[in-house]
Amino acid sequence: MGLETEKADVQLFMDDDVYSRHSGVDYGDPEKFVDSSYDRDPHRLNSHLQLGFEDLIAEPATTHSFDKVWVCSHALFEVSKYMLYKFLTVFLAVPLAFAAGILFATLSCLHIWILMPFVKTCLMVLPSVQTIWKSVTDVVIGPLCASVGRCFSSVSLQMSHD
Repeated sequence: MGLETEKADVQLFMDDDVYSRHSGVDYGDPEKFVDSSYDRDPHRLNSHLQLGFEDLIAEPATTHSFDKVWVCSHALFEVSKYMLYKFLTVFLAVPLAFAAGILFATLSCLHIWILMPFVKTCLMVLPSVQTIWKSVTDVVIGPLCASVGRCFSSVSLQMSHD
């Protein structure tokens, strides 16, 4: 029940071949299908997700659990994180990629075939609209505002405190 004096170095090695037992082509050999040096996050969009056990759980020097508990909890954390991520990607990656593809295809189509022609048309028509608006402003709105300004220019307000 005292403090254990041994410090255990925790390393977890998982072999993908254990999980790829099926008939047919062996997909467990990544060199056959995927270039292992290929960076799946070249723009570092998810660099903040490199999270480890030590980043989440830490025991101060004054309170330590048993070393075996620490090792087992570390191993359980790594295995559960690995397996749950694989499980979720199997069921969510393809449908979400499909939905994102549909969304971006729709947005691209709308942008290319509706939005940009509308903007270009507005930019072509704007010089004539600008000329018409300037004429309306000079003929109607300008004299109206000048008349109202002259009417109110003779008005003076005095405030008295009773």
